[in-house]
Amino acid sequence: MNFNQNERINQITSSTLIIGVDIAKYKHVARAQDNRGVEFGKPITFENTQAGFELLVNWYQKILTEQGFQDVIVGMEPTGHYWLNLAHFLREKQVKYAVVNPLHVKKSKELDDNSPTKNDVKDAKVIAQLVKDGRYAVPSLPQGIYAELREAMKIRDHLTTDLCVVQARVHNWLDRYFPEFLTVFKDWECKSAIQMLSLYLLPHELVNVPDETLLQHLREVAKRGLGLGRIKNLKEAASCSVGIRTGSELAKMELKLLLTQYEWLHKKLEELEGRLDELLIEIPHVPQLLAMKGIGRDTIAGFLAEVGDISQYRHPKQITKLAGLNLKTNASGTHKGQTKITKRGRKRLRALLFRVMMPLVAKNAAFRALHEYYTKR
Repeated sequence: MNFNQNERINQITSSTLIIGVDIAKYKHVARAQDNRGVEFGKPITFENTQAGFELLVNWYQKILTEQGFQDVIVGMEPTGHYWLNLAHFLREKQVKYAVVNPLHVKKSKELDDNSPTKNDVKDAKVIAQLVKDGRYAVPSLPQGIYAELREAMKIRDHLTTDLCVVQARVHNWLDRYFPEFLTVFKDWECKSAIQMLSLYLLPHELVNVPDETLLQHLREVAKRGLGLGRIKNLKEAASCSVGIRTGSELAKMELKLLLTQYEWLHKKLEELEGRLDELLIEIPHVPQLLAMKGIGRDTIAGFLAEVGDISQYRHPKQITKLAGLNLKTNASGTHKGQTKITKRGRKRLRALLFRVMMPLVAKNAAFRALHEYYTKR
């Protein structure tokens, strides 16, 4: 048993009422007990609504009054994102809340009745027992600017994913209808290539457009590096294209839709980048982090979005464990297995830290020396 668990156990006294809540999408189940495991009242079911949460508070307040408890702690299993509404509600009410590891619930549910039976009422009791034994964690819900930053990074991930999908679909369209296009334009995402695609013409239609018309259209976005030579090469490629000609009208409609999505996603990403800059300015110590060679704005934004306010942590190992980068050993007797990371933590934070280490080791002398020390000692 480690120090942190001892500390958590000491917070559960004889005057503490423990509430275990099994979380679901629409309805939650709660049970109450003391630090010895003695249960009070009947289990209640309450909805994931304001009225449901008020019902929970009134229920345990009645038990507090009748049994003479001084304080209460509400433990819950973080099922998906459904627990967040109740957690924020309890935080606003200044009620102590905690979460238990779903793996612990699964492993310990047979201790009382020696049965693998699973239901919401039983799980609520198991959760309360885990809280009683100090096997819980107090989640850090981001507040204020850190909450805004986490949402911004989540939106950024969604937009980036959608943009990758649109890019792949444009490549798919070109492979089907104009596979020779990329022999003239090396990248379809350059301004001149997008301008040419915005004509929404298939190869057999493109060859009939006068050279001067095409050149004038291209020079609306690019003044340099474009001439009649590029136009002639494009029309020559179009004249011998093996692209599909059937379904041409809806094929052009598909291209128009894809380019519209592409432009919209880029515009929203630019707006979001500006908002990220505004948020980071308000966070202290960001200029010092940006001064570190090999660390950029996106890395800092992603790190702070996952970790939140750094001042709430007492030791760097807490962040290591949050990322799932703490080590696990496999040893028994004379056998000593391989040491690996646990991977039990925020996977986005873990992936971010892994990605940022590559440029840091390559460009930052201090991190390079540290890397060599740990890999060659």
